[in-house]
Amino acid sequence: MKNKVLSLLTASLLFTSVIAQQAYEPTQENLKTRKEFQDDKFGIFIHYGIYSMLSDGEWVLHTWNLKHKEYAKLAGGFCPSKFNAAEWVAAIKASGAKYICFTTRHHDGFSMFDSQYSNYNIVKSTPFNRDIVKELTDECHKQNIKVHFYYSHLDWGRDDYPLGRTGRNTGRKLQENWDSYYRFMNNQLTELLTHYGPVRAIWFDGWWDQDQKSGFDWHLPQQYEMIHKLQPACLIGNNHHQLPYPGEDIQIFERDLPGENTFGLSGQAIGHLPLETCETMNTSWGYKITDNNYKSTEALIRLLVKAAGKDANLLLNIGPQPDGCIPDTSIERLKNIGKWLEKNGETIYGTRGGVVPPRDWGVTTQKDNKIYVHILDWKDKGLFLPITDIKIKKACLFKNKENISFSQNKQGLFLQLPEVPTGVDYIVELQR
Repeated sequence: MKNKVLSLLTASLLFTSVIAQQAYEPTQENLKTRKEFQDDKFGIFIHYGIYSMLSDGEWVLHTWNLKHKEYAKLAGGFCPSKFNAAEWVAAIKASGAKYICFTTRHHDGFSMFDSQYSNYNIVKSTPFNRDIVKELTDECHKQNIKVHFYYSHLDWGRDDYPLGRTGRNTGRKLQENWDSYYRFMNNQLTELLTHYGPVRAIWFDGWWDQDQKSGFDWHLPQQYEMIHKLQPACLIGNNHHQLPYPGEDIQIFERDLPGENTFGLSGQAIGHLPLETCETMNTSWGYKITDNNYKSTEALIRLLVKAAGKDANLLLNIGPQPDGCIPDTSIERLKNIGKWLEKNGETIYGTRGGVVPPRDWGVTTQKDNKIYVHILDWKDKGLFLPITDIKIKKACLFKNKENISFSQNKQGLFLQLPEVPTGVDYIVELQR
C-alpha cells in the first residue's frame, strides 16, 4: 500500500511537471534575444575558480579525491592580484567574440560572486575580497559584450545536496535535503539575475550527476519559470546532453558540433532551438599547468566556420591562471581569430546554415541574398554544389571580389575556381 501511494504521488508530481513545462511560451523579448544570440555566432567561455590554484582543471576536488573541508582552505590563499576585468574583456572583444559565459559557481560549490546565502564565496572567504562577477559584468556592459552565467546544478561540498555519481569521496556529512538545496540554488540565481544587470543567458551544468536515479526530479520547470519572470529576455541552456526540455531556449553540445559525437557527450538529436557548441582551446576547461596541447589558430577558425555552417554558435573556452592572467597562448589565439574575423566576419556574423549541408570539403553559410561557400579542404579547381532551386546570378572570391566562372543546370552549380584552394578558409561568395 505504501509503495502504491508513493507511486501515485510520483506520477502526480511528474504530471504536474509535464503540464508546467508544456505551458512555457517565450516572450517576444526572449524570441528577440534568441535571434541576437544566433547572429553573434562566437562567444568565450571562462572557467575560473579556486580550483585554478591547483592547476589541474576544474574537477580537481573530484579527481584527486580531496576532502572538501581541506579543499575549501584554498579560499584563504586565493588572491588573483593580476585580475583585471577591463583587460579580460578587451582581449575577448579583440577576438571578435560577442559574449562571454563565466563560471559563477562550479561543481566545487565555491561562488565567484558575493552571496548572502553562502559565505563560501570570493568576497567573504578570500583575501582578494572583491566580486569578480560584478567587476566582469560591469566591464562587459561597458564594452558591449553580452553576459552569460554558468551555474552548476550539483555541489560536491554541501551536505544537503543529494549524493550523485560524482564527488562521492569528498567527505560530506550527508544530510540530503532537496528542498533546502533547491531553495539555495534559486536564491543564488535570484541574486545573479537582480544584482548584475542584464544577463543574456543562464548556462546550467550537472543534470547528468543524478542520471542513474530513476525519476530524480530537478524541478526544472519551476526554476526556469522563476528565471524567465526575473528577466523575461534571459535565455536558458542546460548541458544535460539531452534534447532540450520545455522552458529552455538554446540547445548545447559539448566538445562536438551538432550531429557529431566523437567525444561521447553529444549524441542527442538536434532540436529546433538555437544551437551552441562549447569546446576547449587546449584540452582542459579550468587552468591546467601541464596542458600545452593548444589547438592551432587555423583549427580554431575552422571550428568556428564549421559551427556556423551547422547553424550553431561556438563557445570557445579559456582557463585563466591562478594569478588572474589569461595565458599568453590563449591571448595569441584570441588575437589571431579576431584578425581573421575582421576580414571575414561578414561570412559568419548574422548568418545561418547554408543551403548546402556540410561536406568533407567544407560548409556554406547564408545571409540576405548571399551564400558563402567556405572551402576548407579541397584539392581541385572545380567544385560542384547541389544548388538546384536557387538561381545564382554571380560568383566571386570573397577576399577580392574577383568574378569566377560557373555554370548551373538542373543537377546543380559547378564552380570553376581560378586556383586550387589554399589557406585556412577559401571563401566564394554567391549572389542570388
